[in-house]
Amino acid sequence: MIRKFEACDIEQVMRIWVKGNIEAHDFIPREYWEAHIPVVREQLLQAEAYVYETDGEIQGFIGMQGDYLAGIFVEKQSRSRGIGKQLLHYVKNIHSVLSLNVYQKNRRAVKFYQQEGFSVVSEDMDEATGQMDYTMSWNSRNCTMI
Repeated sequence: MIRKFEACDIEQVMRIWVKGNIEAHDFIPREYWEAHIPVVREQLLQAEAYVYETDGEIQGFIGMQGDYLAGIFVEKQSRSRGIGKQLLHYVKNIHSVLSLNVYQKNRRAVKFYQQEGFSVVSEDMDEATGQMDYTMSWNSRNCTMI
Protein backbone atom coordinates (compact mmCIF):
# COMPACT_ATOMS: atom_id res chain seq x y z
CA MET A 1 0.00 0.00 0.00
CA ILE A 2 1.21 3.50 -0.81
CA ARG A 3 0.57 6.20 1.75
CA LYS A 4 1.85 9.63 2.68
CA PHE A 5 5.12 9.69 4.62
CA GLU A 6 4.75 10.48 8.33
CA ALA A 7 7.42 11.74 10.74
CA CYS A 8 7.36 8.42 12.61
CA ASP A 9 8.59 6.72 9.38
CA ILE A 10 11.87 8.62 9.40
CA GLU A 11 14.11 5.89 10.87
CA GLN A 12 12.98 3.19 8.41
CA VAL A 13 13.14 5.61 5.49
CA MET A 14 16.62 6.89 6.38
CA ARG A 15 17.92 3.32 6.69
CA ILE A 16 16.58 2.58 3.19
CA TRP A 17 18.05 5.85 1.86
CA VAL A 18 21.58 5.22 3.17
CA LYS A 19 21.71 1.57 2.14
CA GLY A 20 20.17 2.29 -1.24
CA ASN A 21 22.64 5.04 -2.08
CA ILE A 22 25.64 2.99 -1.02
CA GLU A 23 24.44 0.00 -3.07
CA ALA A 24 23.48 1.96 -6.19
CA HIS A 25 26.46 4.31 -6.18
CA ASP A 26 29.53 2.19 -5.51
CA PHE A 27 31.49 4.82 -7.46
CA ILE A 28 30.93 7.34 -4.63
CA PRO A 29 32.53 6.77 -1.19
CA ARG A 30 30.05 5.60 1.45
CA GLU A 31 31.27 8.43 3.71
CA TYR A 32 29.68 10.92 1.30
CA TRP A 33 26.23 9.43 1.92
CA GLU A 34 26.77 9.02 5.66
CA ALA A 35 27.83 12.67 5.95
CA HIS A 36 24.54 13.75 4.34
CA ILE A 37 22.25 11.88 6.74
CA PRO A 38 21.38 14.92 8.94
CA VAL A 39 20.57 17.16 5.96
CA VAL A 40 18.51 14.52 4.16
CA ARG A 41 16.63 13.68 7.37
CA GLU A 42 15.63 17.33 7.73
CA GLN A 43 14.71 17.64 4.03
CA LEU A 44 12.55 14.51 4.19
CA LEU A 45 10.61 15.87 7.12
CA GLN A 46 9.76 18.92 4.97
CA ALA A 47 9.28 17.11 1.63
CA GLU A 48 6.31 15.59 -0.12
CA ALA A 49 7.06 11.90 0.29
CA TYR A 50 5.19 8.62 -0.01
CA VAL A 51 6.03 5.18 1.31
CA TYR A 52 5.22 1.71 0.07
CA GLU A 53 4.31 -0.36 3.11
CA THR A 54 3.41 -4.01 3.62
CA ASP A 55 2.43 -5.37 7.05
CA GLY A 56 3.79 -2.29 8.81
CA GLU A 57 7.20 -2.50 7.11
CA ILE A 58 8.27 0.21 4.69
CA GLN A 59 9.74 -1.41 1.58
CA GLY A 60 10.37 1.77 -0.39
CA PHE A 61 9.68 5.45 -0.69
CA ILE A 62 9.67 8.36 -3.12
CA GLY A 63 10.58 11.93 -2.27
CA MET A 64 9.44 15.06 -4.09
CA GLN A 65 10.40 18.73 -3.86
CA GLY A 66 7.73 20.44 -5.93
CA ASP A 67 7.92 18.79 -9.38
CA TYR A 68 11.48 17.60 -8.73
CA LEU A 69 11.77 13.88 -8.01
CA ALA A 70 14.49 13.76 -5.36
CA GLY A 71 14.65 9.96 -5.40
CA ILE A 72 13.03 6.56 -5.35
CA PHE A 73 14.49 4.01 -2.95
CA VAL A 74 13.46 0.39 -2.48
CA GLU A 75 14.83 -2.15 0.00
CA LYS A 76 17.28 -4.50 -1.71
CA GLN A 77 15.21 -7.65 -1.08
CA SER A 78 12.10 -5.92 -2.51
CA ARG A 79 13.63 -4.63 -5.76
CA SER A 80 12.42 -5.78 -9.18
CA ARG A 81 8.91 -6.37 -7.82
CA GLY A 82 7.33 -3.23 -9.24
CA ILE A 83 7.46 -1.15 -6.05
CA GLY A 84 9.52 1.66 -7.59
CA LYS A 85 7.24 1.71 -10.62
CA GLN A 86 4.13 1.90 -8.42
CA LEU A 87 5.62 4.77 -6.42
CA LEU A 88 6.54 6.62 -9.60
CA HIS A 89 3.08 6.14 -11.11
CA TYR A 90 1.57 7.39 -7.86
CA VAL A 91 3.36 10.74 -8.17
CA LYS A 92 2.74 10.88 -11.94
CA ASN A 93 -0.96 10.95 -11.06
CA ILE A 94 -0.35 13.99 -8.83
CA HIS A 95 2.19 15.90 -10.94
CA SER A 96 1.86 16.64 -14.66
CA VAL A 97 5.59 17.26 -15.08
CA LEU A 98 8.58 15.77 -13.30
CA SER A 99 12.31 16.33 -13.43
CA LEU A 100 15.19 14.54 -11.75
CA ASN A 101 18.93 14.07 -11.73
CA VAL A 102 20.56 10.67 -11.98
CA TYR A 103 24.22 9.70 -12.11
CA GLN A 104 25.24 8.42 -15.53
CA LYS A 105 27.05 5.48 -13.93
CA ASN A 106 23.79 4.38 -12.28
CA ARG A 107 22.78 2.64 -15.50
CA ARG A 108 19.98 0.66 -13.88
CA ALA A 109 18.24 3.86 -12.74
CA VAL A 110 18.80 5.61 -16.08
CA LYS A 111 17.23 2.66 -17.91
CA PHE A 112 14.30 2.55 -15.45
CA TYR A 113 13.50 6.24 -15.94
CA GLN A 114 13.79 5.98 -19.72
CA GLN A 115 11.38 3.02 -19.71
CA GLU A 116 9.02 5.16 -17.65
CA GLY A 117 8.92 7.94 -20.26
CA PHE A 118 11.68 10.25 -19.00
CA SER A 119 14.02 11.90 -21.50
CA VAL A 120 17.53 13.21 -20.97
CA VAL A 121 17.46 17.00 -21.31
CA SER A 122 21.04 17.77 -20.26
CA GLU A 123 24.17 16.36 -18.69
CA ASP A 124 26.50 18.02 -16.25
CA MET A 125 28.98 17.28 -13.51
CA ASP A 126 27.75 17.05 -9.93
CA GLU A 127 30.20 19.38 -8.20
CA ALA A 128 29.85 17.61 -4.83
CA THR A 129 30.89 14.19 -6.14
CA GLY A 130 32.74 14.93 -9.38
CA GLN A 131 30.40 12.49 -11.16
CA MET A 132 28.56 13.14 -14.41
CA ASP A 133 24.79 13.13 -14.20
CA TYR A 134 21.76 13.54 -16.41
CA THR A 135 18.86 15.86 -15.89
CA MET A 136 15.79 14.00 -17.07
CA SER A 137 12.20 15.12 -17.47
CA TRP A 138 8.75 13.66 -17.96
CA ASN A 139 5.59 15.40 -19.09
CA SER A 140 2.13 13.83 -18.89
CA ARG A 141 1.12 15.44 -22.20
CA ASN A 142 3.79 13.41 -24.01
CA CYS A 143 3.06 10.11 -22.29
CA THR A 144 0.27 7.66 -21.75
CA MET A 145 0.45 5.86 -18.42
CA ILE A 146 -0.25 2.16 -18.27
